[in-house]
Amino acid sequence: MKLKFLKAFAIVLLLNACAKVPITNRNQMTLLPESEMISMSLTSYREFLQQNPPVIGSADAAMVKNVGIKIQNSVTQYMRKNKMSDRIKNYKWEYNLVNSKEVNAWCMPGGKVVVYSGLLPITQNDQGLAIVMGHEIAHAIARHGNERMSQALLASAGGMALDLYLSQKPEATRNLFMGLYGLGATGGILAYSRNQETEADKLGLVFAAMAGYDPRTAISFWQRMAQKSGSGSSGGIDYYIKKYTSTHPPDDVRIKDLQEFMPEAMKYYKPATAAK
Repeated sequence: MKLKFLKAFAIVLLLNACAKVPITNRNQMTLLPESEMISMSLTSYREFLQQNPPVIGSADAAMVKNVGIKIQNSVTQYMRKNKMSDRIKNYKWEYNLVNSKEVNAWCMPGGKVVVYSGLLPITQNDQGLAIVMGHEIAHAIARHGNERMSQALLASAGGMALDLYLSQKPEATRNLFMGLYGLGATGGILAYSRNQETEADKLGLVFAAMAGYDPRTAISFWQRMAQKSGSGSSGGIDYYIKKYTSTHPPDDVRIKDLQEFMPEAMKYYKPATAAK
């Protein structure tokens, strides 16, 4: 990698020693420059859309974009108010719906959001969709992907200085990114830790609430997900729900955590008459 990247990397190592996740204020370790994460994400995102052309012109696609823009605006507002605008300064937001029976959605570093059509029967409307999109966008804002990459890189380096590893093995770094995110023709996304999932739930509720969506909708949405995942089917939509929920907190735990955080999320809720 170029000397410019190595210098940036050294600076990031120092700055991120005291980095905190917005809203939760949790200390986190993110060793990669976010610009590098965004660059790798953009490549993967483009490759994914080549294999999975986005839906154009439908009411559902318009809903995905509309909900995404409103949550984007709430994120921007929160970051500006809390002097964290640098955290999203390189974001180039996009929102796409793809045809797939998979129950899934994701947001990559840099604000590239994809929703799968198989999710829409469970979200039911823009309110339920806002809960999911808020959650996925929260993963990117919290830099959970960078955390997972940092942990994996430290393990892969095997004692080698990390800046040396990155400079000598850029292909290995790229392969590690692809392996963690697992994007392909059938979709898939990084398996976050359960603690990160819970954190994304909290940030997502706040962002959705600020955008004018009722955060209490999260309870009924996850109850529907729990019902679907418990149906016992080995294929079709239920297979993908089980795959999606396998790395997430158990449904009852997640709902309990959401209920406990709800009073805090409601502080940010301002109903919008045009939240569609």
